[in-house]
Amino acid sequence: MIEQYVCGLDEVDEAQVAFVGGKGAHLGGLSRIEGIRVPPGFCVTTDAFRHVMAQAPSIDGRLDELSRLDPDDREAIRTLSARIRRAVEDIPIPDDIASAITRALTELPLQHQHQHRLGEQAAYAVRSSATAEDLPTASFAGQQDTYLNVMGPTAVLQHVSRCWASLFTERAVTYRQRNGIDHRTVHMAVVVQRMAFPHASGILFTADPVTGNREVATVDAGFGLGEALVSGLVNPDVFTVRDGEVVTKAIAAKERAVQALPGGGTREVAIDPRQQELPALSDEQVVELVRLGRRIEARFGRPQDIEWCLADDGFQIVQSRPITTLFPVPARTTSDGDGDGGNHVYVSVGHGQMMTDPMKPLGFSMWQRTALVAMHEAGGRLFVDVTERLASPATRDGLLEVLGRGDPLTRDALETVLDRGDFVPTLPDTAPGAPPAHASAPATASAHDETTPAEADPAIVAELIERSQESVAALERDVRTKTGPALFDFLLEAFEEHKRVLKDPLNFRAIMAGMDATWWLNDKLHEWLGEKNVADTLTLSAPDNITSEMGLALLDVADVIRPYPEVVAFLEGVDDEGFLEQLAKLAGGAEARDAIEGYLDRYGMRCVGEIDITRPRWRERPTTIVPVILDNVRNFEPGAAERRFEEGRQKAQEKERDVLSRLRALPDGERRADATKRMIDQVRAFIGYREYPKYDIVRRYFVYKQALLAEAGRLVRAGVLSDAEDAFYLTFQELDDVVRTHRVDGRLVQERKEAFRSYHALTPPRVLTSDGEALTGSYRRDDVPAGALVGLAVSAGTVEGRARVVLDMADADLEAGDILVTAFTDPSWSPLFVGIAGLVTEVGGLMTHGAVIAREYGLPAVVGVEQATRLIRDGQRIRVHGTDGYVEILS
Repeated sequence: MIEQYVCGLDEVDEAQVAFVGGKGAHLGGLSRIEGIRVPPGFCVTTDAFRHVMAQAPSIDGRLDELSRLDPDDREAIRTLSARIRRAVEDIPIPDDIASAITRALTELPLQHQHQHRLGEQAAYAVRSSATAEDLPTASFAGQQDTYLNVMGPTAVLQHVSRCWASLFTERAVTYRQRNGIDHRTVHMAVVVQRMAFPHASGILFTADPVTGNREVATVDAGFGLGEALVSGLVNPDVFTVRDGEVVTKAIAAKERAVQALPGGGTREVAIDPRQQELPALSDEQVVELVRLGRRIEARFGRPQDIEWCLADDGFQIVQSRPITTLFPVPARTTSDGDGDGGNHVYVSVGHGQMMTDPMKPLGFSMWQRTALVAMHEAGGRLFVDVTERLASPATRDGLLEVLGRGDPLTRDALETVLDRGDFVPTLPDTAPGAPPAHASAPATASAHDETTPAEADPAIVAELIERSQESVAALERDVRTKTGPALFDFLLEAFEEHKRVLKDPLNFRAIMAGMDATWWLNDKLHEWLGEKNVADTLTLSAPDNITSEMGLALLDVADVIRPYPEVVAFLEGVDDEGFLEQLAKLAGGAEARDAIEGYLDRYGMRCVGEIDITRPRWRERPTTIVPVILDNVRNFEPGAAERRFEEGRQKAQEKERDVLSRLRALPDGERRADATKRMIDQVRAFIGYREYPKYDIVRRYFVYKQALLAEAGRLVRAGVLSDAEDAFYLTFQELDDVVRTHRVDGRLVQERKEAFRSYHALTPPRVLTSDGEALTGSYRRDDVPAGALVGLAVSAGTVEGRARVVLDMADADLEAGDILVTAFTDPSWSPLFVGIAGLVTEVGGLMTHGAVIAREYGLPAVVGVEQATRLIRDGQRIRVHGTDGYVEILS
C-alpha cells in the first residue's frame, strides 16, 4: 500500500475520518456544499503520523503504561502524557513528509486581496484532526491543539509536530479513557489552511444546546478571532433564531478581542469603548448565517456545532462537528400509524420503570414487543407518545392526574408544553381514535370525594398468582423443544400470552384496588385528620408482596450462613461465579450452598435494570448478591426477617386503631370510620400484589433470554457470531433474520456497540418533544428550607444518618443506620432496604417499586431528587424528610 502524506481538502469528505481525522473529513464535506465557503487548505494525513510514530518505538511501552492508569489519577496521567508529547515533538519530520507539506503550501490559492496577508510571509491556521474527533458519539471538542497565524513553511512544520503531540494532552488522554477508547486506535492528521482575518467570529448551534430544541438555532458572536469566545475571554452576543427570524438577542459588552500579529501568533486587544456594546452581527447577518447552518446540518444529517468567521466578503466556515450532548428524537415512520410529521410529545418509560440507563437493541425491542402500548426508542431508552391523549379534553385531565400522582415532575413538564398553546392542538372530545378518559385515568375520581373506590374481592390475588405460575410453567416446558426459526415463531406466540396475562381485567382491577385505596386514604385522612401520607404506615408488612419478601428472604439466607465462620471468610473473597460448587468443601458449606441456591431458584431471574433482557441476572452472576448477604450477616441477629415483618404488621394495626378512633370522634365519624376501615382492608389486601406483575414479567424474560442465548451459542459454533452476546446488539427481528439466513452484518454490530457506549453519557428527559426539546419539570415549591434538595415524598417519617452514595448494587457496603442515595431502585435493590434507615433517589414516583417497598419496610424516603448522587457526597450526614419531600445536607 502506497502511503499518501498530503491531500487537498477538496479531495476528501466526511467518509474519510480514518485518513484525515474528524476535523479534516468534516472540512472536506463542508467544501462540497453549494454556497458554503471554507478557507483553502490541505490535510497532513494519518499515514504521515503513523510513519513518524514508527520512528520512536519506545512510545509503545509508554502507551501500555498509560492505558493501565486510572482515569482519576490526574497527576500520573499529567506526568506520563507530558513525556509522550515531548518524545513526539522531538522526532524529526522525515524529508519526504516535510517536502510534501512544503509543496502543498506553495500550491494553496491566496485568499481574496482584501483578506490580505500579514507581513512578507503567508499566514496559516494549523489544526489538529484526530480520528476520534468530531464523531456523532464523541466530539472531543477542545481536546487537541489549534495554532493560528502561523507564518511560513518552517513554522508550519514545527506546529504540525505540535499537533501530532497534542494527541497526548492530559485532557485528550483522560477523555479517551473515560469513553473507553484505546489510545492505540486513535491517530492524528493535521489540517493546514490559509488564515482568515475576520471582523467577527463565533459559534452557531443549529439546535438549542440547552433545551435540545431542533427548531431553534443559537448564534454566539464576538469581534476578531473566535479564540476570544472559546477561551472565555469575553461574553458573546447571543442570538436565537426560529423560523427565519431572530426571536431573542442579548448584546454583551465586548471589552476585548483576539487579533493576529504581523509577525505571527495572536494577541489580546482592547476594543474601543464606543464599539463594545455594538452587535457583532446584524439581525440580517444572523439569519443568513443560520440559513447556511441549515445547509450544513442537512449535509451531515444531524444538528451541528459550527465555527464561523465574517470577513469583508461574507461568512467562512472553519469547522463543523455534531452536537453530541443532545438527546436523540424518537424516529417515526408511517408504520407507526401516525407518521404525519406533526408535533409529538413523548413520556419516558424508564422513569416509570425505575431504570433510566440505556438498553441494548435486543433489550428495548423485547420490551416493545411485550408492552401493552406502542413505544419508541431514542438514545437506547423507550418513550410513549401521549400527544393524542393530551390533545383530547376527554383524556387530558385523566392522563395528567395519573402521571402527576406518580411523578409531579412529569406532569409539570407536560403542562409546560400545554401552557404554550402552540405545540399540542386541542382536538374535539370525540376525536377519532382517542382513548376514553378511563383508559388513562381509571378510578381516580373517587380520590376527590367521600365515596370510596369500588371494592374488589381479596380472593382474586391468590387466583391471579396461581394463573401466573401455571402460565410461566407452561412457557418453561414448551420452550425447551424449540430451536432455530421455530423458536422465534414460538416466542411470538409466547409474547401474545405474555400480554394477555398483563391485560387480564382481573389483573388490572387488583393493581388499581391497592392504588386507589392508597390515594383515597392519603387524601381523606389528610383532609379529616390533618395527617400526611397515613397509608405509608397502614401498608407496613402487607401480605403477598413478592419484592419485600425477596429482601426478607435474604436475611434468612444470612441466618443459615452466620454460624459458619469458614463460609463467611470464603464469601468475603469470592470473585468467581462458580463459587457455589466450591462451598460444599467447607464446614457448613453444603447448607450455605443450598440456602443460596434456594434463593436463586425463586429470585435469581432478577437484577439491576431487569427490564433490559440483556442485563446479567443473579442466577448468571450470583456474586452480585454476596455483598448483601455479608452485610446481613454482620448487621443483623438471627430471626431478623420474622421480627421485622411482625413489627411492621403491629405498627400498621396500631395505626389503624388510632385512625379509626380519631375518626369516630368527629362529626359523622362512624360513617367516615366505616369507609376508612373498608379502604384499609382493601389496601392491605391488594397493595402487595402491585409488585407481582413485574415479577411475572421478569420470570418470563429470563426464560426468553435463556432460549435466545442458547440460539446465539449455536450461531457462535456455526461461525456466524463472534460472541454470543453480540446478539444483544441486534433487535429481536434482526436476530430472527440472522438465525434464518446465517448471515450477520458485523459492521452493524460494532456500530451498535459504539452507540450504546455513547448513550451512557446522555441523561434521558422525563418528557421529550418531536422538536427535540427535553423537559425535566419543576416542583415549584416554596415550603422547604433554604438549601434543601426538593423531591417527592413517598414514605413518611424523618431520619438522619450517613449518606451512602451507591451507583452499583454490587459495590454496596452498608451499615445499620445508613441512608441509601442512588439514581434509581428497581425491585432488585430491595434486599438492600432491610439494612438501611432511609432512601433518596433521583428517579421515582409514588407507586414505583422503590417507593412501595420503602413504605412496606417503614423507611423514610424521598425520590425524584434531581442530581442527588452528585449533590450529596458519600459519607455526608443528611436528614431525609419523607413526609414533606425534601433532604437537608447537615455536614
